[in-house]
Amino acid sequence: MHKTYSFIIVVMLMASYVNAQDVLKGTVYQDNTSVRLPNVFIKDVNNKQITITDKRGNFNIRTAPGHILVFNSPGYVNDTLYVVDMIPKTVMLASQFIALRQVDITASRKEFNPRLEYPEVYEKSKIYAFSPSTWFSKEGRDARRLKRYFRREAEERHIDYVFNKAYVSSIVPLRGKELEDFMSLYRPSYSFLISNDKQSLVAYINDSYKKFKALPPDKRKLQPLTSDKTINDTTLHK
Repeated sequence: MHKTYSFIIVVMLMASYVNAQDVLKGTVYQDNTSVRLPNVFIKDVNNKQITITDKRGNFNIRTAPGHILVFNSPGYVNDTLYVVDMIPKTVMLASQFIALRQVDITASRKEFNPRLEYPEVYEKSKIYAFSPSTWFSKEGRDARRLKRYFRREAEERHIDYVFNKAYVSSIVPLRGKELEDFMSLYRPSYSFLISNDKQSLVAYINDSYKKFKALPPDKRKLQPLTSDKTINDTTLHK
């Protein structure tokens, strides 16, 4: 009998924990604009729940008061939100251009293996021929969009690893902010890096440096992100 009561208490505690984690809704905008940002990756660092904003910048994530949400999107400065209540939130992400001096845009990041870190995403993204629910369910669609996000993130990390400050500065005589602007303007694509060898990369960097020096001084600086670029960024919706 004692074991039965203990089991019931455990079940009730688990149920209360699940109910305490409600769904928080919100919208992510480009800072100081009305531009909604799609494909923003959101993670609850406490319960490890993850999601991504839809094409209108909206998101839903299972969380609870006291949790911390992290917002991440290429081209924008990462931001965090401490959940105080479950009222719908408005989140503003600042363009990375605004804080370029504080952001190490070429820092190599730790090894990223999303299949090990988020195996449930890959399981939910599967499509089965005789299971129509896997074709059209929101959960499945979101999981497939997250897979595309992870693929792009892995590619960006590979570029960071190969096209890093130490390597580029060993080839061209640039330092500091000028080096950062050069690397931002002439950042190679992932497809270029995996299709070419080291000699080709050296030739690309030298050729890019000549083009960089030929630009007027005001054109050698990284330009701010525009609303049009944000609106037309539909890479993950294809």
